[in-house]
Amino acid sequence: MFESLSDRLSGVFRSFSGYGRLTEENVREGLREVRLALLEADVNFRVVRDFVERVREKCLGQDVLKGVSSAQQVVKVVHDELVALLGAETAALNLQGSQPAVIMLVGLQGSGKTTSAGKIANLLRKQKMRPYLVPADVYRPAAIEQLTVLAAQLEMPCFPSSVGMNPVEIARAALEESRKQDIQASVLLLDTAGRLHVDEPLMEELSAIKAAINPQEILFVADAMTGQDAVTVAEAFNARLGLTGVVLTKMDGDARGGAALSIRAVTGAPVKFVGVGEKLSEMEVFHPDRIAGRILGMGDVLTLVEKAQSTINAEEAEALARKMQKASFDLEDFRTQMRRVKKLGSLDSILKMIPGLGGIREKLAEASGAVPEKELARTEAIINSMTMAERRNPDLLNGSRRARIARGAGVTVAAVNQMVRQFEQMRKMMKSMMGGKGGTTPKMPHVSGMGGMPFPGGNFPMERSSGNKSAAKKRKKRERPKRKKK
Repeated sequence: MFESLSDRLSGVFRSFSGYGRLTEENVREGLREVRLALLEADVNFRVVRDFVERVREKCLGQDVLKGVSSAQQVVKVVHDELVALLGAETAALNLQGSQPAVIMLVGLQGSGKTTSAGKIANLLRKQKMRPYLVPADVYRPAAIEQLTVLAAQLEMPCFPSSVGMNPVEIARAALEESRKQDIQASVLLLDTAGRLHVDEPLMEELSAIKAAINPQEILFVADAMTGQDAVTVAEAFNARLGLTGVVLTKMDGDARGGAALSIRAVTGAPVKFVGVGEKLSEMEVFHPDRIAGRILGMGDVLTLVEKAQSTINAEEAEALARKMQKASFDLEDFRTQMRRVKKLGSLDSILKMIPGLGGIREKLAEASGAVPEKELARTEAIINSMTMAERRNPDLLNGSRRARIARGAGVTVAAVNQMVRQFEQMRKMMKSMMGGKGGTTPKMPHVSGMGGMPFPGGNFPMERSSGNKSAAKKRKKRERPKRKKK
């Protein structure tokens, strides 16, 4: 998400490099590009106008701080204003009051309300709550069945609605049912039918549901890919119902991010969740500071750490660390780690969360001639074609075995050889860094006489960058054997 906006803004910030002072002229030129980047990202024009004006006022005439480039200073101002635009602080669900707490999902047809109900329920269960799913969409074919199936997948209770029931009566009956002894739900999620904001009878139905169950949260579910249209519709729903928050779906397919940047400023309702994939686990809490960091290419380490903690078992990770220390890390372990990384998301999304590595994906693709995801898939296919014995002991891989593996994976023998060679190099590097077989303390690289790291060609001190070539020539001359005089 935000790929196109992030790329445009990074180019704008590079143009600020070299200025000793931020003057009206260079700030105006740079902010013109910022304005164009935001408008191309489908951000509401009023939001763009106010945002650019605030940035201009803060940048204009500022002395560039010692040790900080003018570009970095502009990035800091833009980052702070982006955080403010996105809502400043993370907006949590307000579930105080009568129990069970009620969350009502509203929005257009096809925006992803039913799936979002399941995803939010999954998140709430991780917070030790007891969700109760209620399908109240009696108009869309199979809508009730869809939420019932999702509830079964999540092993959660679901109200037995039927197409012939009235949505207002479904809401009332579900609220009474959720309080029964065998359910005792702590939060009720009501999935309403999608509707246009100009459809008066259906909008009146939402008002009647709100009056009947008095929900603590009314979340507007918007498809992020609709851009400014989502903001216009949210404005109408907010005027009618008084929205308490927004859920942006399909953020993984939106390279612009206009809805995310506009919706808070226009409606006043904070974005609370973002859907980043199709799986029920792919729903994230919206953190304005982290999203601003992603847009500006600063990464999002905290989200990456949270994902890792939820997918990687601590005991398994510790066992793997012991194997690495003993240099007994094999291809089976390598495959297991690849699968764990896949659970964190695509390699592309992971790289963007690590500061400084946002643009490395394109460079990797250029260097290897293939997208990293495809390379990983090919590597896993090669390992899958091996027997367990071969994965545990790569030394067994003779010529005939490698030919069989290549046929099974649909690759060339050269590709198998390359993968095995790279794995062996990685294992040797681990062994060297761990201080030799069975060692536990990594060796430090040799810098200015501080010890050495074993390299394949021997231990060499690092020469100064200014005299790198001449130092290398002198070393070769010293090592060259002297010829005997005739």
